Amino acid sequence: MNELNQPKRVRGMYLLPNLFTTAGLFSGFYAIIAASNAQFVAAAIAVFIAGLMDGVDGRVARLTGTSSAFGVQYDSLADLVSFGMAPALVMYHWSLSALQLDGQTMGRVGWAVAFLYAACAALRLARFNTQAGTADKRWFIGLASPAAAGLMMSFVWAFADGELMWTGEQLRYVALAVTLVSALLMVSRIRFWSFKGTGAGGARADRVPFLLVVLVPVVIAVLVIDLPRTLCVIAVLYALSGPVMWAMQRRGRRDAAT
Repeated sequence: MNELNQPKRVRGMYLLPNLFTTAGLFSGFYAIIAASNAQFVAAAIAVFIAGLMDGVDGRVARLTGTSSAFGVQYDSLADLVSFGMAPALVMYHWSLSALQLDGQTMGRVGWAVAFLYAACAALRLARFNTQAGTADKRWFIGLASPAAAGLMMSFVWAFADGELMWTGEQLRYVALAVTLVSALLMVSRIRFWSFKGTGAGGARADRVPFLLVVLVPVVIAVLVIDLPRTLCVIAVLYALSGPVMWAMQRRGRRDAAT
């Protein structure tokens, strides 16, 4: 009886993580549609929702024992839309398209950099898939595509809601720099903390520093006060953490060699 009942339960449960993946894919698709209709705040929020779904689907698959090679590939393709194409097109419609006001050449630079971001996201996802079984779980090699998308969309959201009185057209060169830096960080060899544990073996493998647990309620309180600007600050600090740590380690090795 157990052998007859188990396949039915497993086949039914395989649907659950893929539903979350599909929800994330829909959010990325909706972000593209919203941006084309100049609804940039809604587009940015949709990408963040896609990030939430991306974090849930893998955990649901592991908790229910329904991880599969199909799910991994489907999740990667959905991530390319949600964290590659969607942020690039949202940023282009909101700000980078305004570079054409500075001449035809700059207009081409705008869409070329947007494409570069999408291409780097695809390369980042492909590299992650090939290194998933061997990489140190404590670190991401290169800025993860959801984090890069968070940096892009928090920047858009922080200004597109009108609170700071700056438009995408006025910030087009800042947006160009944000897009270019986000793209290059994704394909860099710089390490970023993954928040996935200490790297110790056994029961300690999934532990995180106590300070991080203490900071969680503080961050939540600040998010309630001013969500888009706080998200932007957090995204910028996280994006800077990798290069700063790399520079400090490089300086430490240089000092040790002298």
